[in-house]
Amino acid sequence: MTRSASGADLQDRLQTQYHPVEKLGKILAKKCEDAHGINGITEDIFARYVFPKFPDLGTKLFRYLRHNSRAKTDHLGLTAFRQQCEKFLGILDDSVILENYVKMFGDLNETELIKPDNLKDLLRTCYNLAMAHYQDGPQTCRLLDRTLNSVVQSCFFSKESLSSGYICRWLENNVPRLVPPIHKYCVHALSTSHRIIIDNSMKNNSDTVVSISAINAGEASYGLELQTPILEKGSPNFNTSSTDQASSSKPLTQADRDRLIIQQPLLPLSEAWLLAGSLPPSYSRPQSVQPSLNTNSANLASHVFMAKLLSMVPSHWTLLYDSRQDGSGTNRFLHHVLGYRGPNLILFRCDDDLLFCVANPSEWRETHLYIGDEDSCCLQLLPKFVMLERKPKSLYLNTHIRGYPKGLRAGSDPRKPLLIVDEHFEKLEHRGLHHKILSIEVWGCGNTQQREVQLDIKNWQIKEAERQRTVKMTAADWMDHPDRYLLELGGRQNYNNK
Repeated sequence: MTRSASGADLQDRLQTQYHPVEKLGKILAKKCEDAHGINGITEDIFARYVFPKFPDLGTKLFRYLRHNSRAKTDHLGLTAFRQQCEKFLGILDDSVILENYVKMFGDLNETELIKPDNLKDLLRTCYNLAMAHYQDGPQTCRLLDRTLNSVVQSCFFSKESLSSGYICRWLENNVPRLVPPIHKYCVHALSTSHRIIIDNSMKNNSDTVVSISAINAGEASYGLELQTPILEKGSPNFNTSSTDQASSSKPLTQADRDRLIIQQPLLPLSEAWLLAGSLPPSYSRPQSVQPSLNTNSANLASHVFMAKLLSMVPSHWTLLYDSRQDGSGTNRFLHHVLGYRGPNLILFRCDDDLLFCVANPSEWRETHLYIGDEDSCCLQLLPKFVMLERKPKSLYLNTHIRGYPKGLRAGSDPRKPLLIVDEHFEKLEHRGLHHKILSIEVWGCGNTQQREVQLDIKNWQIKEAERQRTVKMTAADWMDHPDRYLLELGGRQNYNNK
């Protein structure tokens, strides 16, 4: 089949079944003709009007569509644009979708080798897309580069480039839920941008004017809900003013650097996003809230759809325990963690800049048996991100049962666990190497009702302990009470027997 210079198949003259794409192509072609005098669609017009909030993503997508069309010009003809968009929207296989985006952020050459910077750009776009509609406004994270570097270094080791197939398999095995939100957003943008783009010269055209009813109809058809990732603001993750002030003052000593490292949050926003993309969906089950009553029709569709993308990140993660604030030791850990009946994460910060995560999909309980279902996970987050294991019956906690190992363990092989935490929660062993635990954080990933149940249980335990401390006793009860006998053994024979 022959092609034109702009990449269109000359023999393809069938009418498209994707009417939104056809309408979008006509609008973009009209704008290109007005701006550049070109009969086609250019890269800058496509990125400006289809991806106004993410122009870099729009540029990558246009270059990928143009590369697949084998066009010899810098622009795409209307027919070629329609053909490539139809092929792109028709992809349903998750593996093929992932491979397309890995190649899209590559150099688009014949070797199809991907460099570390290419993968980092893809991950950064995923993060920016997920965080663009945070509940309190667009968010950034000062530790984002550290998080992205941990993933890139783990994938590439020390190699300068890898094949796209290898990177796709690595992403599927380690972070399977990071990239799909990009495809959802791109599909939404290509399908609905023709309604959002308003041209003054086309205001009388009902196909291009956006109405509130049309947006609401589109929202209902997509089944979109408002879902927001929240990290509890009472945690140290949001108290960054002290570290920022220290970094902006006089040069830091080594002691100051060590102190700042210890004060850094174990779960910054970027790490929460990364964990939500690597852990099973049970840890990031979103909560629905009332949608915004914004009457701005031009922004409503994009706002509502972006809320759908946030189903890939946790709706609310609650800080259950922080050893830096609540005290260290086994008793403090058990007091704050036991009784929480939802999914939870335990983060261990160790020396040598190591950070481990143990993910439990259910309640922790002390037993001599290994617990956990197929969603039980063990990960290394820093300095390299590695999914160590995801298997059932791989979690263990015992602090008082005699004859069995004491401490916390993670790993499906009881004879050789991946992580071994001693009974005092002071040391951690990984692959035969011992590390000192610097701090521990435990995050609850369930809903607010599960947290309230835990607090109710603790309040009941406190009241019950107080009640047992103040026991009212009559004289008749005292005559037969064991404490009276102990007092007599101690030499106190006189007592009131009235």
